[in-house]
Amino acid sequence: MPRVSEIAPSELPADLASIYDKYTTTYGPFASQVSVIAHVPAALRHLMPMLMELREAKTLPKRYLEIAIVIVSKLNECNYCVAMHKPFLTVEGISPDGIDRLLDYADHPELTEIDRVVAEYSVVAWTTPNRVTEALFTRLREHFSEAQIVELTLRITLCGFFNRFSEALHIDV
Repeated sequence: MPRVSEIAPSELPADLASIYDKYTTTYGPFASQVSVIAHVPAALRHLMPMLMELREAKTLPKRYLEIAIVIVSKLNECNYCVAMHKPFLTVEGISPDGIDRLLDYADHPELTEIDRVVAEYSVVAWTTPNRVTEALFTRLREHFSEAQIVELTLRITLCGFFNRFSEALHIDV
């Protein structure tokens, strides 16, 4: 149970209720998080549609997005986000045991070279962003466009925000 009350879509103005409903029915099973975010209408109005638009655009392949999200969530020990994103990553071909060992990406048998670059970048970009080396960035450029790198970085840092938000407010799975 979260530390603050959950707001149901029926308690919101129609425009916000519509965003809430669309997000929870099309983006994923994140109703518990959205019900808390709803306390701040501007956050609900802008964050959720942005995430839906990013998913629709498909600029970044879902496998790499989910690897980044789970890596950052594991680093932050955000049980909510790991639990919510683990099923998305299994659909992308990584076993549940493989997901549990994702932080050991260097010699992970289920990861491709590109997966490993995404995992390494996710760790460094989240934990020590001022230490992203030119060598690592060059490896990213070999596989991703500039738009994809920007989105990957955006999603890594947004994930960290959602991790901290969910943990501080005790949002449960």
